[in-house]
Parts: sequence; C-alpha cells; structure tokens
Amino acid sequence: MNFAKHWAATLDDYAIDLAWSPDGTLLAAASAAGGITLFDAATGAVRHQLPGHADGANCLAWSPAPAPTSLLATGGQDGCVRFWDALTGRQTAEVKIGPAWVEHLCWFPVGSPLAGAASDAGQPASAPRLFAAAGKKLVALHPDGSSAHAFPDAPKTISALSVSPSSVLAAAYFGGVCTWDATTFTACKEFPYGNAIYALTWSPDSRWLVAGCHDNAVHLWAPAEADLELHMSGYETRLKELSFSHDSKWLATGGGRDACVWDCAGAGPEGREPLLLPHDARVCAVAFQHAHSLLATGSANGQFTLWMPSRKNPLVAEVTMPSSATKFAWRADDAGLAVGTEKGQVFVFKTT
Repeated sequence: MNFAKHWAATLDDYAIDLAWSPDGTLLAAASAAGGITLFDAATGAVRHQLPGHADGANCLAWSPAPAPTSLLATGGQDGCVRFWDALTGRQTAEVKIGPAWVEHLCWFPVGSPLAGAASDAGQPASAPRLFAAAGKKLVALHPDGSSAHAFPDAPKTISALSVSPSSVLAAAYFGGVCTWDATTFTACKEFPYGNAIYALTWSPDSRWLVAGCHDNAVHLWAPAEADLELHMSGYETRLKELSFSHDSKWLATGGGRDACVWDCAGAGPEGREPLLLPHDARVCAVAFQHAHSLLATGSANGQFTLWMPSRKNPLVAEVTMPSSATKFAWRADDAGLAVGTEKGQVFVFKTT
C-alpha cells in the first residue's frame, strides 16, 4: 500500500468538522470561526467559501442523495441549520431549530431526511428535529406542511445523535439513550445509563448501539437482542472517540494513550482483551475506512497513524503533523483521507 500527502490548506480557525461529498469530488471543512470551505478534491483549490454561521460553526453533513444533487447541511452556534447547493455555493434554505448551538446533524440513509438537535440553553430537555431535502428544496415533514417535525422531548438535553443503517434514530442525554421510529415520530426504546454520554454510534450491521461515556467507559446495547448489554471501563479519560470497521467486527475507541480495538463478533467484546495500539499522547481521533480495513488514529501531540488490526504487526504508516488532529474523514471510495487539526490545517492523503 502507498500512502502520501496529496495537498494541504489552512482555515482561519480550528477545523471543527470535515466531510467528503458522496461522489468524492469536494471536501467540506468547517472552521470554528463559522466559515465553511469547499475544496476541490483533486487539487485542493477552493471551489466556494460559504459564510456559514456568523457566531461559529459546529457541524456539517452531506446529503447521501446521488449526483447531480450536492446538498450540504451545516449547524452553528446561532441555533440554525443551513442548506447549501455545493455546485453554486448558494444557500437554499435555513431552519431555526433552537435558541442555542446546533451540534448534531445526521442524514438518514434512505429517503435522505436529516436529523438535527440544538442545545437549549437553560432548558431541561430538547428534541431532535427532522427535515427532508428533495434536490435543492427543503421539504417540511410536519403534517400540516408548515414546519419541520419535532420528535417528543428527550428527558434532558441531547448530547449525541446517530442514525443506524436501518434508519433508527438514537439520541443520547445524561441518563441514557432514546431511539425513535423516523416514520411515525414515536419513541421505540429507552436505554438507561447513569451518567453523561459524549459520543454515540451504530455498527454498520445495526446490531450494536455504542456510547462513549463520561465515566471513562464504553457501553454497548444490542437493541434487537433482549437484555444484551455490555460495559467496558477502566479508560484513562472520558470517552469521545468511536469507530466501527465496515464489517462490524472491530470497534476502535480512544479514551487514553492507547487506541483500543475490541472484537465485537459473536457475544461481543465484554470479557475479551482488546488490541492496544500505543501512542505517546492522548488519542483524540479514530476512524475506520468505509469498505476496507485501515484504521486512522491521531493523538494530542500531532502523531497520526494508520493500522490494520487484523495483522500480527498492525502498524502500517506513521506521520507527525504540526498539531493535534481534530477530525478524520475517509472518502467514500477509501482512496483519500482528510485530516483536520486544531491549528486549522487541512491535509489530504492518498492511499493506493
């Protein structure tokens, strides 16, 4: 395997989020200062500089709808979700979903609705809202057509959102996780957990729902399997970094100076020894490829490493960057990896 830097760019602030367009021709980068930059994937040239969110950007997400649709959603500290036509660089719609910052956006894999959640400052609870985007037009899902649909309130402010490949929406909060049916807007199940949750992800086969927790632990539920609930504790720090391999076998986590890779096959990882991938500083980002076996990890001292967990010697490549990685994004075909840093650099690497 060959792995080399393709191009680099610099944003005006911390790189808070990165995402490739579904066809891999554009890379969107969100600066914490609020702007959104669309880069040409082949050359690194700036295609469009979007104004984004004046008070600061938090997240972005591309619609999975096939080309020629190129719809990008962004969330910011102004409580707004904005939709952009990436071909023209123009804003096509805006929805105010809360009085405070929008931190969570995720598209459903079927039908292309978008779920978003905003923090409600001073409020005890918040609800995810659901939108549907058809081409360049924002279509409201409220029964009377007047506004986007709001799910029932979660018990407390939402701290993470994740949509399963089978289109079940999960929302985390202090005290547990709720799941919703996206077609009926009704709650499916609630999974109690007695602490704060910072990260949430589904396995690609929709079997496992995994939470990264404040109490230095990772917690797993198998929603379709009664009473199957697993817990792995003993991490050095609270857990925010989670990523599944494409076949759902491996779960990579941060939470300390080692990236832990758990075997989730069969009965699951509880009671098994994880593969430990050592770093010289706290692991701050992990990301498996979409359809292949490479795992990217980054640590707080700028170390950036590629691993293949299935090999006896898993180390594949190592790069030292000028600052800590904040975000990894693999291109859909796994031939490119984008890395954002806390100093605002964006690096794109090619794998062949």
